Amino acid sequence: MKDIKVSEVAPKMIEALPKGILLNSKSDKFNSMVIGWGVIGVNWSTPIVTVFVREHRYTRHQLDENPEFTLSIPLEGVNPTIQHVCGSISGRDVDKEKEANLTLVDARKVSVPAVKEYPLTLECKIIQKQPMDLSTLDATFLKYYPKDVDGLDIGSNQDTHIAYTAEIVASYIID
Repeated sequence: MKDIKVSEVAPKMIEALPKGILLNSKSDKFNSMVIGWGVIGVNWSTPIVTVFVREHRYTRHQLDENPEFTLSIPLEGVNPTIQHVCGSISGRDVDKEKEANLTLVDARKVSVPAVKEYPLTLECKIIQKQPMDLSTLDATFLKYYPKDVDGLDIGSNQDTHIAYTAEIVASYIID
């Protein structure tokens, strides 16, 4: 593993997010979810990342049980199998490690493994979580929360997001 400064990670994460990166969690079992929204920066004099998870996602259960996660960011483009399995199938229903052929690597400082296939890794510990209040959201963005789509559906649905802000405790590239 090669250490990398968080300031070097930020541009790579921002570039990769719209294509999808992996948010890895673990409580009762390992789970990985593709995310396309997030924020990286500094708050409270601490390097942080904020990720957004819908209320009914299995990942929300995982993060509420274990307030640690890893982010795995591809360096060579996304893998279609990983993106499909981790982006469209719930971890409640399948073993994503097996279905997506993921190679898990023990993290250095948190209890959640990283994914070798997406080697740029951030290890994170949650320091705040905040449910969204749609009454404060600009109306332009309410389209992401259609009232007529069940909360268990993948993609845009009526569930709001919970913003999980986490301290970045380690950042590296897996060899």
